[in-house]
Amino acid sequence: MAGHSKWANIKHRKGRQDAARGNLFAKLCRAVEAAARQGGGDPASNSVLVNAIDKAKSASVPKDNIERAIKRGTGELAGERLDAMFYEGYAPGGVALLVQVLTDNRNRTASDVRSVFTRNGGNLGEPGSVSYLFDQKGYLLVDGDEDDILLAALESGAEDVRPSGEQFEVITAPSDMRSVRDALAEAELTVRSAEVTQLPSVTIELDARKANRVLRLVDSLDDLNDVQEVYGNFDIPDRILEALADR
Repeated sequence: MAGHSKWANIKHRKGRQDAARGNLFAKLCRAVEAAARQGGGDPASNSVLVNAIDKAKSASVPKDNIERAIKRGTGELAGERLDAMFYEGYAPGGVALLVQVLTDNRNRTASDVRSVFTRNGGNLGEPGSVSYLFDQKGYLLVDGDEDDILLAALESGAEDVRPSGEQFEVITAPSDMRSVRDALAEAELTVRSAEVTQLPSVTIELDARKANRVLRLVDSLDDLNDVQEVYGNFDIPDRILEALADR
């Protein structure tokens, strides 16, 4: 289970991100800008940019905002220099967290991330302390008949299909995520979410008490302007995730 992906999807469905929509738009546009700066502004030759644009569109970021972000990345418009990096650490209970950031001030971001870990009972680790537990993969959450999903996903290059409650997780190589998503859509299957993410090789199952503590830390990190994503190797039953989303 992609713990943070599932948690973010549940919060989004329940409208928990509406109050922070402006902050969410800013984060997504920064990701588009960074992708364009790294690999150019043409999506046809920049798969990272394609994924960033798709994610922004799925969150209803206006087209003009996305286009301006691309132009800032390519230098057509003035923009700040953004450094991409990861911070690694542990949440309560030994849960590994990988924190992806885009920042124009490394010292500020390091201080903010360290403070959030400390305030929420976690520990910021050294580079390499948890990253070995994660692999970059395409991740799709799909509704539909299992046989139909298996057929469409595996024929279009997916690596794995596995049940997740009443839905199915489809795992792909990062470069194949979009083509698999298109194949599922063409098969008239409902793709609830699709993203390139960091999936853990091992997971830690949490009860309600530990889940509450871990998700409090994850949400506090998410609230930082410089943080793009927080990946964790936690496994929380759906009923607990749903209950915590109602807090």
